Amino acid sequence: MIGKLTGIVDYIGTDHAMIDVRGVGYIVFVSERTRMSMPRQGEPVALYTDMLVREDILQLFGFTSLFEKEWYRLLVSVQGIGAKAAMAILGTLGPEATGRAIALGDWNAIKAAPGVGPKTAQRVIMELKDKAPKVMAMGGSLPETLDASDAAEIIEASAPQAARKPTAKKPAAQANVAAESEALSALQNLGYSPSDAAGAVAHAAMDDTDATTSTLIRSALKLLAPKD
Repeated sequence: MIGKLTGIVDYIGTDHAMIDVRGVGYIVFVSERTRMSMPRQGEPVALYTDMLVREDILQLFGFTSLFEKEWYRLLVSVQGIGAKAAMAILGTLGPEATGRAIALGDWNAIKAAPGVGPKTAQRVIMELKDKAPKVMAMGGSLPETLDASDAAEIIEASAPQAARKPTAKKPAAQANVAAESEALSALQNLGYSPSDAAGAVAHAAMDDTDATTSTLIRSALKLLAPKD
């Protein structure tokens, strides 16, 4: 099983890229969001990968973070959601917004992904609402987004045109996954159910994407407080 690739961008297609790893080219399918953030041809890149193995197919799917990869694996566990649909959801929403949509039961957000209909979106919410908090909680403990500088050793061993100083694009700023993860854990420690805690944290994070852990906890507790 191939879990990570570090190499040089050979070319980028409409939904995939070829990564040259010491002379071996790997075709890796990526979401639109990941494709747009990838460095240019001849520059270094590092991606976490997940392999789809069937009798008639063998494909690699690439992700900029383990958090995104975990959401992909959770999405494809849903009946009727294949790799293409999972990548469409992640490409449209990103891993953080995907988690929030599921925690909030917002199937319209899931439906916004190309090729995902209302029934499928509702099934995603129904099957993953109780599972989503676990992935959300582990977000803060996972390694940060891969940096293309990890490929420095490969650049030095590659052809001269690839040996120049990398100028890879930086990944787009992400939401404070660690703060959301810590807030979710704190609320569960206070006795709230994973699904209730996840929904409250998701609401709070949507209102303030730069909120600290303590701010998220306070805001979530207000949302969870009994209404008069």
